[in-house]
Amino acid sequence: MRARRGIDLRLRIAAVLATVCIAVVGGLCVALYLYSEEMQEAVEVQLVNDELESLIRRTAQETPPPSRGPNLQYYVLSAPADAEALPPALRELGPGHHQVGRGADEKRVAVHDQDGVRYIVVYNAGPHEARQAKFRNLLVFALATVVVVAVALGYWLAGVLTRQLRELAARVAELAPDRPHPPLVRPDHDREVAALARALDDYHARIVDLVEREQEFAANASHELRTPLTAIKTTCELLLAEPLPPHVRTRVESIERAAEHMTEYMRTLLLLARGNESSPPQAVPLRECVLDAAGAWRDELARKGVAFEVAIPPTTVVKANRNALQLVLANLIKNASRYTERGHVRVAYDAPRLSVTDTGPGIEARHLPHLFERYYLADNTNGGLGLGLAIVERVCDHFGWKIEVQSTPGEGSVFTLVLA
Repeated sequence: MRARRGIDLRLRIAAVLATVCIAVVGGLCVALYLYSEEMQEAVEVQLVNDELESLIRRTAQETPPPSRGPNLQYYVLSAPADAEALPPALRELGPGHHQVGRGADEKRVAVHDQDGVRYIVVYNAGPHEARQAKFRNLLVFALATVVVVAVALGYWLAGVLTRQLRELAARVAELAPDRPHPPLVRPDHDREVAALARALDDYHARIVDLVEREQEFAANASHELRTPLTAIKTTCELLLAEPLPPHVRTRVESIERAAEHMTEYMRTLLLLARGNESSPPQAVPLRECVLDAAGAWRDELARKGVAFEVAIPPTTVVKANRNALQLVLANLIKNASRYTERGHVRVAYDAPRLSVTDTGPGIEARHLPHLFERYYLADNTNGGLGLGLAIVERVCDHFGWKIEVQSTPGEGSVFTLVLA
């Protein structure tokens, strides 16, 4: 099962750094704007209050009010008829502070009643609002600039922070599990990266040691068992050359077949143990390879009356490792012959697909996803150990081949080897 890929670490670090910067600067911009608005409102209120107090003192001293300016207007209403001179927006205002209009037309109005006289001071706040709008636009532009700079700077800084990890990952990807390597840790590594590199060095050393011990054991076991197996097969051949009673001959043939099977298993063990050794592909006569792979099972098929068909022309040649290809075919043909009691077992080739078809009982759909798991046995298993198809998959993975299976219960199965 393929693991789901997450977001790249560099992007996550960049996103966090950019988010923090944008949040901090954005918060400062909002706070600064709100504070400037509050300060502007306080200044305007203080201004109209001072002017209102000044207007009341002047009136009490019978001093004429200041003349109207572009930003300040003064009104003293001592009689009801004086209200007719007021602008319509000011006539209905009660005592207190008021805001009239919006934007460039905004005005601050202070109204105060004293001794039957109404005092009104109007301050034109439009220019202040225009400056406030410019200040707001400046803050928005500054925040947008910070966003761009924070994203770019965050991505660059994240690259600096993850560079050693990426370099370490690239070096680990080049490691081979069967041989030592120069130490991954370097003097310029950060402390955390150096700790990770040392852990990987230690882990790789244990893997190399494990692989070496496994290969040594497999090679020794193959070598030690090859001699007695050869002796068993030779003895069986000599016995079969003698006139023997039928039941004795049958038993000797069974022993010989078991020795052949053991030889194939030992060949498999040795091939997988030396899987790291790469040999160039060779021209393999495919039909001959199929017949050699099926040699140990053709008698059994004939005994059960099952036809063995090879639909491959004698001139067909493929580029492959012959031992590996024969091993895969031997396992597939063995399974087909073991479970097929009637009909046929057929091997065909349609480049690059090599198929082994049987008319056995088939495989239920629930078993198909698990067929290539080690020691997995379906319900209709017939004396197997659940290793053959697992070995097939391992060999295919090593040589870049692909193994596919299709099966219909009651009709048979098709195993297809795709030779890349």
